[in-house]
Amino acid sequence: MAFTLRLGETAPDFSLLGSDGKTYCLADFTEETLVIFFTCNHCPYVTGSDEITRKTVERFTGDGVRFVGINANSPNTYREDAYEFMVTRMAEHKFPWTYLHDATQSIALAYGALRTPHFYVFNKARQLIYTGRAIDTPKTGDAATMFDLDNALAAHVAGKPITTPVTNPLGCNVKWEGKDAHWLPADACDLEL
Repeated sequence: MAFTLRLGETAPDFSLLGSDGKTYCLADFTEETLVIFFTCNHCPYVTGSDEITRKTVERFTGDGVRFVGINANSPNTYREDAYEFMVTRMAEHKFPWTYLHDATQSIALAYGALRTPHFYVFNKARQLIYTGRAIDTPKTGDAATMFDLDNALAAHVAGKPITTPVTNPLGCNVKWEGKDAHWLPADACDLEL
């Protein structure tokens, strides 16, 4: 059994607190396409590519694409990943996505989040159609030469097949509570391409 969701699988439901103080579940997002991505406050791969992600959101929002970030990192590993810093970060940067807190890490486990960031794209039926990275250089977003998430979304909203529906996410490991940084099985570290 694969650790992370496979293409065609349905998005697991959730009930998570947002940085805006509201609680959200999967059904609250009714757009044609839903991008769920596991992220955090401190990871250099996240902070290095946040502005690229912002541009992707701005590019596709008019095409019925909604973006939801989920922070599942344990604040006991990095204090900066605590909920209160999510609130501060969203107020400071005004990112154009909903930012949710997976305090128990159960949702990250249900999705099989491997890295921060790790992107999952779901169609209207909430079946997985793309998983992996957004760009090839998330730590230094301005140096990107491959825009895998943009390419996948552009194909999907145009009604075309996604030519590369699986890529390996690039970033820091999810900071799992009470687990060694490298506790995942070896076959969870690379997706089948």
